[in-house]
Amino acid sequence: MTDGKARLTAGADYWSTHPVPGHGPVRFADGPHGLRVQDDDNPDHLGIGRSAPATCFPPAVTLASSWDVDLVREVGAALGREARTHGVHVVLGPGLNIKRSPLCGRNFEYYSEDPLLSGLLAGAMVEGLQSQGVGACVKHFAANNQETDRMRVSADIDARPLREIYLRGFEIAIREANPWCVMSSYNRINGTTASENSWLLTDVLREEWGFDGVVVSDWGAVRDPVAALQAGLDLKMPGQENGPRVHDGDVDEQVLDRTLERLTLLARRTRAEKAAANPEEHHELTRRTAAESAVLLKNDTGLLPLSPSRRVAIIGELARTPRYQGAGSSRVNPTTVVSALDAAGRRLPGHAFAPGYRIDGEPDAALLEEATRVAAEADIAVLFLGLPDSHEAEGADRTHIDLPADQLALIDAIAQVNQRIVVALSNGATVTTAPWRDQVTAIVEFWLTGQAGGDSTLDVLLGEVTPSGKLTETIPLRLEDTPAFLDFPGENGHVRYSEGIHVGYRYYDTRKIDVDFPFGHGLSYTEFRYDDLAVTVHDLADPVAMTVSSELANTGDRTGAEVIQVYIGDRTGLVVTPEQELRAFTKVWLAPGEARRVSIPVRREHLEHYVPGTGWAFPGGPVEVRVGSSSRDIRLSTLVTLPGHPVEKQLTAWSTLGEWSDHPRLGTALWELLEERGGARGRMGDLLSDEAGRRAVLGSPLKGLLEFPGIPLDDADVEALLAKHCT
Repeated sequence: MTDGKARLTAGADYWSTHPVPGHGPVRFADGPHGLRVQDDDNPDHLGIGRSAPATCFPPAVTLASSWDVDLVREVGAALGREARTHGVHVVLGPGLNIKRSPLCGRNFEYYSEDPLLSGLLAGAMVEGLQSQGVGACVKHFAANNQETDRMRVSADIDARPLREIYLRGFEIAIREANPWCVMSSYNRINGTTASENSWLLTDVLREEWGFDGVVVSDWGAVRDPVAALQAGLDLKMPGQENGPRVHDGDVDEQVLDRTLERLTLLARRTRAEKAAANPEEHHELTRRTAAESAVLLKNDTGLLPLSPSRRVAIIGELARTPRYQGAGSSRVNPTTVVSALDAAGRRLPGHAFAPGYRIDGEPDAALLEEATRVAAEADIAVLFLGLPDSHEAEGADRTHIDLPADQLALIDAIAQVNQRIVVALSNGATVTTAPWRDQVTAIVEFWLTGQAGGDSTLDVLLGEVTPSGKLTETIPLRLEDTPAFLDFPGENGHVRYSEGIHVGYRYYDTRKIDVDFPFGHGLSYTEFRYDDLAVTVHDLADPVAMTVSSELANTGDRTGAEVIQVYIGDRTGLVVTPEQELRAFTKVWLAPGEARRVSIPVRREHLEHYVPGTGWAFPGGPVEVRVGSSSRDIRLSTLVTLPGHPVEKQLTAWSTLGEWSDHPRLGTALWELLEERGGARGRMGDLLSDEAGRRAVLGSPLKGLLEFPGIPLDDADVEALLAKHCT
């Protein structure tokens, strides 16, 4: 064993590994939505300093709203090309953490509250990046769902929600796209630090999912380098010559050899030669992506799209000083920035502008008065509102889901003088519109648009692009309505995920709670009609459980796209399930008057639930198939019966008599033995012959019933049954 191998388990500096034998060093860079390459002498991991210019693409919150895997893959490929121009081998992204609460300060970097949608979109990003010979590093593995105390807090999660909600997206992305790197998170999971969690990094990630790449720590996330390496971590970042690291003799030689093999594989997979990127093409891709991801939340009286001939008042400092990306380590130094005011100067002749508020949130009566006057003189007032950097950023969570107070005051003032108001939102996390939506005519959620946002915004507002984005997270009426409200962000170093599997729409739809706007919602400038639902059930051996098809018609006068969403209500009774869960989707573009029959496969594995002690399972039985435009806009539905693999619960002496009775082998054997012994007698016999009494007895542990007179069995009988039928 040599310290040469041991040195490879920690970085050489902020962004690079030590040279991998035969290949040289591997260089990392931030970049979920744009490359952040910095001077090695001034690495500045937190993004305070300036990095090399790069295209700032729309962040994940925006990109995900496209629901378009092909578009996400295209953006990933462009990002990969830019990485190669800078000699970057691995991009630190995409981010796959579930939006457990709208308060998480880093929600702009994540895709959705739904693991299937997150996993498929992230997988497309991975494929795009790696098509250019640049490694993707999916992060933050796992359960990094808040910024509060993120470097220490223990996410305390039961086995089923951990698997079904918080690990599922990672599993889908890894199985579908084979990323070359995974980044472990800062937090602990059920008390164990993620970077030192052998169950997470070895048992699940490698042995169950077949991951063959490099596991790198989040920067500064390793407490004990030796324990981390033994648990399955390969690379501690960053590194420095005299910093804590693994030394000669700390671990077995085979552990170091394993890490060397993985780093060598990573170096071999990535392309060392640089490639040229086209900044102009990437800028136009950014523009198109942001426009296709915009979500039209409301459009009363068909106010949108705007006519350039109307007198339009542009109100809001965010139109002049745009918020187009998140704050923190993902901040990109863009090649150029187009504000909405810039775009309006070229495309909206005769518009008027007033800032209306200060970007720092300080009240300014003069600005409010000016904005009111400008709006009163216009046909239509377009208010550019949203969240400044100070309201959401890496390292801190929000405390509310409202717009800043001065912006709310602006809405009130403008509504007094103009009844035709459009609100264009720029924010990385959801804001409720409930307090003010009835005062405005139209609302477009643009999220964070990337560097071409001004033109993207005008493209949608003027109707040059028909909005087709859909919400990937529920917008609640109130913070108090959110599933994690009582247990976010926790206390005393722990946060309890008490809502279990009921995250996002799973919670709201099951409890039938009114929301501001539902998961999957997004209007269009055209209309779509759904007809003729059909479900083809496949054989049990087929990885596709069923194919769902329906007719989709564009009944309007504009070309547009609709996202067909397939929700499944599991009625098999295996486990407690939400009212419905997203199980498939596709985005379809149609010309005016065009109709098409659309078929969507539903994978069998996506119907499974995690049963502790058993694993992933779908027993077969009835499911309700729902097809619609959002989780609250179901257009077609039907009930079908699917084949499955019966699930045998693992029984013990303390399982209930009912659970024993339901078991396909032990139930029969138990009752046959009872009959051989003359059956239950006395009070037990009376209870079993009475409907109400029988329910009480069936709900009692078998071990406890053995203590009652009238049950002609003992502990030895139960153990014999278990030994005979469960081995």
